[in-house]
Amino acid sequence: MSRPPTFTPPPCAHAATLSTARGDFAVIEGRPEGVPKATVLLLPGYTGSKEDFIALHEPLAAAGYRSVAVDGRGQYESAGPEGDEVPYGQGELAQDVLAQAAALGERVHLLGHSLGGQIARAAVLADPAPFLSLTLMASGPAQISPSQQQRVKLLLDALAVMGMAEVWEAIQALDAPEETDTDEELRARWLRHNPAQLTATGRQLLTEPDRVTELAALPLPKHVLSGERDDTWPVPLLDAMAVRLDARRTVIAGAEHSPNTDQPARTAAALIAFWDGLSGA
Repeated sequence: MSRPPTFTPPPCAHAATLSTARGDFAVIEGRPEGVPKATVLLLPGYTGSKEDFIALHEPLAAAGYRSVAVDGRGQYESAGPEGDEVPYGQGELAQDVLAQAAALGERVHLLGHSLGGQIARAAVLADPAPFLSLTLMASGPAQISPSQQQRVKLLLDALAVMGMAEVWEAIQALDAPEETDTDEELRARWLRHNPAQLTATGRQLLTEPDRVTELAALPLPKHVLSGERDDTWPVPLLDAMAVRLDARRTVIAGAEHSPNTDQPARTAAALIAFWDGLSGA
């Protein structure tokens, strides 16, 4: 679980609702002064939310980029159907991303963290036209590592028989919690996730096929970014994926599975360098 430094947007950003043809989505939108160079759509990972990108808005705005971080269907402040996993299938979530891009009114740079990267990949494979580029942040070519599979299976078993508050307490007992200023907000976020969304997307992480060859065939600029350590997809696996994609490769020193919260300044600088390079800025 990513641990954002705060749930309060910086002065350049604000909470908003993005209305699309497939429903409303809660977002945090950051805006630069003047006309933006481009818009960036940011998709969070499993159990995450739009707040996971909160430390990126200021540096992205300073560099001239409009940033829109979104809670996907059933994540935190975006509503989703109860009890039915079908609306949370990867194809449905990919169509949500396409609708979000359409609602933003221009072609966008797309970034997905972890599970969000695999949803972003599915959206691009369904229709690459709305996108200027794709960044896969700590998001691998197929299913998650064996050790993380065991953790997700434990979570799915718990969700099948326990309420969200009980599962949160079990997670806290399993992992020695880090003491942070956002502990209560993290718990509140967890309690507002839809259990059907967590179950359906957890199964996706366990069974995701390798679609790198399909993605490599698309003439879309690609960027593979990760920390220098990652227990969800080992870094050598991400290195190899970048080669297969002919993608830009960035490793963020001092970061693990969540470069966006571990090292936001370095992560933002790497993203800006990639996007500026595409536009010739």
